[in-house]
Amino acid sequence: MAAPWEALPYGQYVPALLDSYENVGGLNNSDSHNMPSKGAVGQICEELLQILFPGFHDEDALHHGLLVEVTSQRFSRVMLRLEDQVRKAVRIGDPKKPTGKTPPILRKFCQTLPGVRELLLTDVECAYDGDPSAVSREEIILSYPCIEAIAIQRCAHLLHKAGAPVIPRMMTEWAHSRTGIDIHPGASIGTHFFIDHGTGVVIGETCRIGNNVKIYHGVTLGARSIAKTETGQAIKGQKRHPNVEDSVTIYPNSTILGGETVLGANSTIGANVFLMHSVPPNSLVIYEEKNLTILDKTQKRVKAAPEFSI
Repeated sequence: MAAPWEALPYGQYVPALLDSYENVGGLNNSDSHNMPSKGAVGQICEELLQILFPGFHDEDALHHGLLVEVTSQRFSRVMLRLEDQVRKAVRIGDPKKPTGKTPPILRKFCQTLPGVRELLLTDVECAYDGDPSAVSREEIILSYPCIEAIAIQRCAHLLHKAGAPVIPRMMTEWAHSRTGIDIHPGASIGTHFFIDHGTGVVIGETCRIGNNVKIYHGVTLGARSIAKTETGQAIKGQKRHPNVEDSVTIYPNSTILGGETVLGANSTIGANVFLMHSVPPNSLVIYEEKNLTILDKTQKRVKAAPEFSI
């Protein structure tokens, strides 16, 4: 009997691939349970944005008279989809594991979701107040990547706190792929949070961010070298990322590292700063460049004198 790949285009390469399934462990799930779906989680994120910002993520206008019916249907649909994905995630590593954890996770999420809208209102206000180019709050909701990334992270954070495995990280990575903003679902973020431009921002799992914090593109709130056991295994569960207290501003491309690092309230961190220790409240941290010379391009280099130096 002919093998199923023999008559297929490129079928001659299938045996080697099948051999890799036998020889390379840790990547196969063919005999296990149905894993969470990236596509389904992406759809959950899309529908959560519709629920959080009714009328802003719809092709057609959402009339007030239909709000109750549409919200009821959307919320039931997204929660059933989320229930299915959380149940699959709970069973990772143990397909026969009872899923009694799923209902309490979803109850906690449902109970705390309305509070996310209150937080997002402060985020939109912070963006409007902090960005001179913003002409309306509608523009911010429709076009600012930070609002989408923060909205999904705040939802994922609720699931993370409720004990849902994997799904919260899949949600924030979905937002990361769309916005360039990478916020771990474990990070705790206060009110009035604004990420200006956003591309390249990284906020680690154990970050604690206060109220009225503004950061710019390229900022990393990360970890120092990871502590390991004597056998070389990474030690998990430790505080690895900085705390940012209230009313701190961090300018572009600055890197703040370490679980013991605290940026004191009302501090400003200038652009391109690399920091691995705490600073007290009301600090101004800047990188003072040396030997930066600006020349007149119209003059010959050999004779040109600096117009000014910084």
